[in-house]
Amino acid sequence: MFKKNMTAIMILMFVLASFSMAFATAEGPGGNDRKGKYTYRKVYKACAETGGVESATPKMSPANKTMAQWKEIFENKNFDEFGCLDNWTALSDNDVLDIYSYFYNHASDSPSPATCK
Repeated sequence: MFKKNMTAIMILMFVLASFSMAFATAEGPGGNDRKGKYTYRKVYKACAETGGVESATPKMSPANKTMAQWKEIFENKNFDEFGCLDNWTALSDNDVLDIYSYFYNHASDSPSPATCK
């Protein structure tokens, strides 16, 4: 009897943990953050080649702001801090969502903040 109860409790704990993990990952923008990192660097590189920014190294890192700050920037489409507004306005909605996911998921207060620029 004890083994059956213990097994049932273990299964219940596993199911609850699975649901909580699923809901925890559902939070946020929902784009592909790996693709967003690549796309952001590509946009920044193109901007640097045209002279739109001073440095070839991006000045904005996900860890520069909190998740709430990134949410406000991307939901309002206020990309002034990034420079090269023409490059940003030319991006597809999916590309912007991916970049948003990259910045949001690696913000300073996220579970996995970006550690380097």
